[in-house]
Amino acid sequence: MIAIIDYDAGNIKSVEKAIKFIGEEVVLTSDRDTILNSDGVILPGVGAFGEAMQRLDNSGLSDVLREVASRQIPLLGICLGQQLLFDSSEESPGVKGLGILKGNIKRLPDKGLKIPHIGWNDLKFPNKGRLFKNVPEGTYVYFVHSYYLDADDKSIVTATTEYGTTVEASVECGNVFATQFHPEKSSDMGLMMLRNFVDIVKG
Repeated sequence: MIAIIDYDAGNIKSVEKAIKFIGEEVVLTSDRDTILNSDGVILPGVGAFGEAMQRLDNSGLSDVLREVASRQIPLLGICLGQQLLFDSSEESPGVKGLGILKGNIKRLPDKGLKIPHIGWNDLKFPNKGRLFKNVPEGTYVYFVHSYYLDADDKSIVTATTEYGTTVEASVECGNVFATQFHPEKSSDMGLMMLRNFVDIVKG
């Protein structure tokens, strides 16, 4: 069973649909016991960093997610869900992120490119992670974002793309995985990444 964190922040239904499509049992939940007894956890998200953290904090889910990480339950953050795993964001000064991983979120530079960045970009693999098994370098995936990760430890960065700067598009650290892009909206290769996460969950 995979638990998708339900905290009124975005692309939950599309993630649920994708996980069901690849044949895995899934539940949308904000219940602590259900989350901590699941085999894997997905933290999706669309919207503002500060509002999302407020929802997680007010519901007690911030502590639950930190416990998920400490218990070594496989955890996948998607889009805003990747950003929330880190310490802070320029989008919401003074708001603390989950701090499960170390790093900060920065605004995409204004270099004549449209912000938010919406569309398909190709991936490079500086440290190819387990999410990308059978996924070739150069695969195009779907992004919707105005902010990007600057991780303290670059060895956890498993995929990058270029959009006015080098965007750290995916990370892996122990049982914690995350993508800035939307695998559930990234066609067959995106579904492959979700299958790879399910395989990790199943050990």
